[in-house]
Amino acid sequence: MDCLYCYLENTTYQPRPFAMCVNFLSRFYQSLKDSDVKFNSESIENALVKTCNDAKGKENRLCYYIGATNDAATKITNEVSKPLSYHVPVEKICEKLKKKDSQICELKYDKQVDLSSVDLKKLKVKDLKKILEEWGEACKGCVEKSDFIRKINELMPKYAPSAAKARTDL
Repeated sequence: MDCLYCYLENTTYQPRPFAMCVNFLSRFYQSLKDSDVKFNSESIENALVKTCNDAKGKENRLCYYIGATNDAATKITNEVSKPLSYHVPVEKICEKLKKKDSQICELKYDKQVDLSSVDLKKLKVKDLKKILEEWGEACKGCVEKSDFIRKINELMPKYAPSAAKARTDL
C-alpha cells in the first residue's frame, strides 16, 4: 500500500516531476551555449558554481544539493557537468540526480502572486514578506499588515511596473 501511495503521490500531484531541476538546468545549458563556453566538464562545473552564486531561494537550495555552493556538504557537480559536456538532455540528468539525492525532485517553485490583480489586503503577512524578499527588499519597522502593503505599493513601480500600471487602487 505504501508503494502505491508513493507512486500516486509522484504521478498525480506532480504535473511535471523535478520541474525546478529541469528548468534551472535548461536555463543554465542555454546560457552556456549563448556564452560560447567550452563544453568540457571543468569549464561547465566552473560556470555552474558561478551561476549558483547568483541563485536565490529554491534554486539556491538546488545548487546546495548538487554541491555547487560554498556551504554544501556533498559535491555531485560532476553528475551535472559531465553529462552536459556530452549534451545529454537535462531531463535525463535530473533523473540521474534523483537517484543520487531524492531531495532534488522534492523542490518546487513557490506559487507566484499576480500583483496586477491580487487584493493585497487579503494576503497573509507571510506572503507579503515573501514578495518583498523576492524583490530583495526588507520592510524595517513594519509591524502591521498595512505597513507591508504600503511598502509593496511603494516599490511596485520599480520591481513590477506592468502590475503597477494595471492596478487601479494605487
